[in-house]
Amino acid sequence: AVRTALDLLFPPQSLDGGSATMTGGLSAAAWSTIPFIDGPLCDGCGLPFEYDLGAGVRCAACSARPRAFARARAACLYDETSRGPILQLKHADRTDLAPLFARWISRSARDLLDEADALVPVPLHRARLLGRRYNQAAEIARPLGRLTGVAYLPDALARVRDTASQGGKSGGGRRRNVAAAFAVPPAKARLVAGKTVLLIDDVMTTGATLEGCARALLAAGALRVHAAVVARVKESSSRSI
Repeated sequence: AVRTALDLLFPPQSLDGGSATMTGGLSAAAWSTIPFIDGPLCDGCGLPFEYDLGAGVRCAACSARPRAFARARAACLYDETSRGPILQLKHADRTDLAPLFARWISRSARDLLDEADALVPVPLHRARLLGRRYNQAAEIARPLGRLTGVAYLPDALARVRDTASQGGKSGGGRRRNVAAAFAVPPAKARLVAGKTVLLIDDVMTTGATLEGCARALLAAGALRVHAAVVARVKESSSRSI
């Protein structure tokens, strides 16, 4: 009753500046342009397939080189329409978008959330965190934990090396860039030991950062590591991100 009364006095505004919405999300016009991943996909990296190949099928890349994380899911593709709100969260202090992205992930990664014992955001190095003032992955993971009831572990993983930007690098270059960049602090190892951990981030390109995080968690005793992101980039365009 209180919420209804407040909505009458202060109608929810769309997060993209479009027409008013019922829940404070995106306007209908913006929603219709987001390339959500709903169809058949690779069971490993979450890459969408053009047609259904059956349950549990993996793409050629995942079959050729298994990743450190067991499975990954993305809510949408990263393109000219989804890029805007994601970059607004990352660089323009639009932390109000984070709960919306958390809801997207709760839908796209519901199978991984059912298995997860804990949510761990991909960390920023302290130097970068001071400049940005917040970690966009943590801003998404926190409301996702409240929404799903899965434990949120904000400090279970640390970025111990300040890496260069991944933009413009090949898949191999990205992997070398984040090699040994992540670690589980000794005091936090008990929180992940024997647990199925779901990594949370905003964008997945080649998956190198997520793999670096997964290796650190597995080395600390995690039973299994999955990953969930707001958007994923098609391999052919990953070097431009």
